[in-house]
Amino acid sequence: MARGKRPSKKRPPSVAAVNQRPLPWGMIAAIVVIVGLAAVFIGYPLIQRGQDAQWTPSEDNRDPSLAIPGIVTQEYPGGQHVLGDQQVAYTHSPPFGGAHDGVWAACNGVVYPNPVRSENLVHSLEHGAVWIAYNPDQVSGEAVSSLRERVEGQPYTVMSPYPGLDSPISLQSWGHQLKVGSADDERIEQFLRSLRVNRFTHPEVGASCDATGPQGFDQDNPPPFRPAPPQPAVDRQTVFPEDEGANPGPQPDQGLPGQ
Repeated sequence: MARGKRPSKKRPPSVAAVNQRPLPWGMIAAIVVIVGLAAVFIGYPLIQRGQDAQWTPSEDNRDPSLAIPGIVTQEYPGGQHVLGDQQVAYTHSPPFGGAHDGVWAACNGVVYPNPVRSENLVHSLEHGAVWIAYNPDQVSGEAVSSLRERVEGQPYTVMSPYPGLDSPISLQSWGHQLKVGSADDERIEQFLRSLRVNRFTHPEVGASCDATGPQGFDQDNPPPFRPAPPQPAVDRQTVFPEDEGANPGPQPDQGLPGQ
């Protein structure tokens, strides 16, 4: 009797074979993307908040602008006034403090198309405004539009061309100045955040930036720019040093707020 062949036994799949299933790469990629997006959406606001805090005045950091590269500071006494037909021999151009006209320039988001008298704008700085000046021979077109966007609709912010400026753009706050070469310079925003209405750095906290009207400073027809006279021109009658106002000082219209 012929021997029959033994039926072959099927070997059970090995553990290695069971574990060699293809990895779900699509799912893994989706998880990685989700985690990455979550990190961006959560992390970016935290980083942005930290950067904003760096330039926000507080009791612990009264003048954040001191950390801005290129910032120039100087101490000035407040309340030194001259009359509308008098000038101040400023030592900085544009000026950023010192004696000034008894009436401020309107400075609530105002963009002046023509150069404006410095003595009025310096009074605006005393009230907490930031003045953005630019050289009209070097800054035009999109750069001017970019600066205008930072000013229009913003309280305590004013902008004007400044003839003969030795840099394309100069920012002024009371006792502070920063000159930059581009409207895209990140330091512009740092300056604005640090010094606009910073109660620790300007003399007249809470003073107005509203237009005073034709009886004071006519926003639609402001007094024109006049270059600051040289120091030898100081006579204390028509020209005053920047650390000294007229004596007796001017008496602006008593109906004007925020003197």
